[in-house]
Amino acid sequence: MEIKLISIEKPADMNIILGQSHFIKTVEDLHEAIVSTVPAMKFGLAFCEASGPSLVRYSGNDERLTELAKTNAYALSCGHSFIIFMEHGFPVNILNTIKNVPEVCRIFCATGNPVQVIVAENEQGRGILGVIDGFKSKGIETEEDIKSRKELLRKFGYKL
Repeated sequence: MEIKLISIEKPADMNIILGQSHFIKTVEDLHEAIVSTVPAMKFGLAFCEASGPSLVRYSGNDERLTELAKTNAYALSCGHSFIIFMEHGFPVNILNTIKNVPEVCRIFCATGNPVQVIVAENEQGRGILGVIDGFKSKGIETEEDIKSRKELLRKFGYKL
């Protein structure tokens, strides 16, 4: 078995959700879940089929984001994994909806940070072992950092 580290290629300010599901129906169900939860969200998603033709299946409402999803999913080529790229919204806006899609087994990350995916590969195929989401901790927040965190949440409208 070989271990690989695959970087998700995306603009620095773009959010993604990386997960695992179990059925080709995932593509249509994820698409429907996103548009019914946040209709204004622009997104592209791709799913790595794990049997039969083993294709990267895709959908979305934005061509650029859909291309990013297809390219990154194919770079991963991990059976039953999916990736969603989004704009005009954050993962927190759709994360519970995505987790409640019947085919979804797990979420590896939901982030705007740089992401590296730890992949195992053998003669059968590839699987995601985990992710490196962002950067190593640099310290413990100070009182000023707490104030800044609270201000940011209120600026985004997540707290009153």
